[in-house]
Amino acid sequence: MIKGVIDSHAHIDFPIFTDDRNEMLARMAGAGVSDVICIGTTLIHADSPRKLAEQADNIWFTVGVHPNHADEEPRYDDAEAIRNYANHPKCVGIGEAGLDYFHKKADPNRQRRSFEVQLEVASELALPIVIHSRDADDDMRAILAETASARPITGVMHCFSSGAKLAEKALEIGFYISFSGILTFKNADWLRDIAKNVPLDRLLVETDAPYLSPEPLRKIKRNEPAHVIHTLNCLAEVKGVEPETLAKQTRANTKTLFHRLDGGGAS
Repeated sequence: MIKGVIDSHAHIDFPIFTDDRNEMLARMAGAGVSDVICIGTTLIHADSPRKLAEQADNIWFTVGVHPNHADEEPRYDDAEAIRNYANHPKCVGIGEAGLDYFHKKADPNRQRRSFEVQLEVASELALPIVIHSRDADDDMRAILAETASARPITGVMHCFSSGAKLAEKALEIGFYISFSGILTFKNADWLRDIAKNVPLDRLLVETDAPYLSPEPLRKIKRNEPAHVIHTLNCLAEVKGVEPETLAKQTRANTKTLFHRLDGGGAS
C-alpha cells in the first residue's frame, strides 16, 4: 500500500465534516495519507483550521483570505492580522489567496488588493503562498511576474486548472503546481497534457476537500483526504512513474515548500 502521502490542500474544518471528522481522519490514515494541510479562507474563521492543527500532529494550517470572500471579510487587506495568525508553529503558509473572475462573488479590485497584501506578508515571513486562480490567467501572470521581480516569493498554484502559459510562468519563478481530482476527470485531457510538462520536483497533490471528488468517486458529493490517492495514481500514470515513487516525491516536495512541516508532526 502507498504510504506517506500528504494532502496539500483541504478544508477539513468546514461544517460538513463536523459529524464524522474523527472517522474521516481514520479513513485518511487507512488510505496511506499521513498529513493534511487545512487551508484558511477568511480571517473571520481563522481560528477554525488552527484549532484542528493544534489537536493533531499530522494536521497543519494556513491563514489567508480567499478571493471569493474578499467582500465579506472586513480585514481583507489587514497585513498585521495575517502576520499575527501566521506566528504559530503549525501555520505553514499564507492563503488561500488569489483572483477569481469566474464566480464574480467579490469586487476584482478588492480581490487584487487582498492578494497583493498576502503576497507581501508571505515574502516577508518567508512562507509559501497558496494561490487560487480562476479565469484570471493574464492578471495572475502579470502579478506573479511583478512580485517575483521585486521580492523573494515562493508558493503553489493550487487545484491547477488554468492554461499552460500560467503554469509556465509559475514554474519559471520557482512555484509548485498542485493537482486535484480535476486531473482524473474524463474531459481533462488538456490538464493532463499540462501535467506532463511539470517537473517531478515541482508537483503536489491535493483534494480541495470537500470539493472535487476524483474519478471513480465523482458521484460522492463530499470529497475527503483519503481520496487524494486517486489523484496521485492518475498523476503517476501521466508522468510514467510508479505511484510509490510519486508518493515519495510529492511528499518531499510538499515538505520542501511548506518547510514548517519539518518542525514536528508525522514523519
